[in-house]
Amino acid sequence: MATESDPAMQLDTSIRSHNYYRNAVKKHWDPHEIDLEADREGIAELPEPAFEALKESLALFGAGEESVTEDLAPLAVVLEDIDDQMFLTTQLYEESKHTDFFDRYWREVVHAEEERRGQALSSPTDDRWFNDAYDELFERNERAMARLLEADTPENRAKAHCHYHLTIEGILAQTGYYGLTLAYGENEPELPDLPGLVEGLKLVRSDEGRHVGFGMAKLKSLVSDGDVEPDLLRETVGELVPLVQDSLVSDDGATSDSGPGPSPSQLSEYAYTKHEQRMQQITSASENIPDVEELTELEA
Repeated sequence: MATESDPAMQLDTSIRSHNYYRNAVKKHWDPHEIDLEADREGIAELPEPAFEALKESLALFGAGEESVTEDLAPLAVVLEDIDDQMFLTTQLYEESKHTDFFDRYWREVVHAEEERRGQALSSPTDDRWFNDAYDELFERNERAMARLLEADTPENRAKAHCHYHLTIEGILAQTGYYGLTLAYGENEPELPDLPGLVEGLKLVRSDEGRHVGFGMAKLKSLVSDGDVEPDLLRETVGELVPLVQDSLVSDDGATSDSGPGPSPSQLSEYAYTKHEQRMQQITSASENIPDVEELTELEA
């Protein structure tokens, strides 16, 4: 605790954003150090429909990480505190790392399996992987973030955090990564183990927990200071949730509760429970945002 006699320093090492920054530094990982050899063997066990479904998931999340990497900069511009800015440099770096991981997995695992099957090499950027709802969700996020540069108001900050941290990262990404981790981990007998994918996803999810926590803390400050009403948060996320749901539905409507891995209904319940818990922590004066160690800890 600083006292009046302490010299002025550049950083406030006691605040949340600085602790998040330090946590990110300590938990550095390199996507090119993950061993993918077993994945190149395991993926050969996938029947063709499951192989296509995995590629679609990888394309969706790879493109999502690329998009949020591109869209974060306006928030870094408007936040005045140096500790906030330092944390956001780690988040921008991590979003770039996540993009790198998905790109590497496609090059070294997906392409290798396509070659083995005698198929033409596919691209994770092909339009066939993405539907209108997915495009709209990320376009809205881009607009919400860019709006900060036009009018940096409490309402626009709240909407930006709701789009980026609560919806894109907190609902879409964390739920999807959780599902893929369960599907291709050791506890799903109907699908092959893909340990490199699971390791990468767990590291990504841990990073995302820290990112979501930062957004939650900023939203809690806006609410507790009386700058925005809690209803604004619920209304903003409520408008985006249908896009999240529709973005994960294939054009052929292939979302079944009977296939291997966690079902769509199980994932929806997971997403709903986690989101309601976060909203309670943000809007209730009697509840606190979890500390960074809890935010980056994984339950599966």
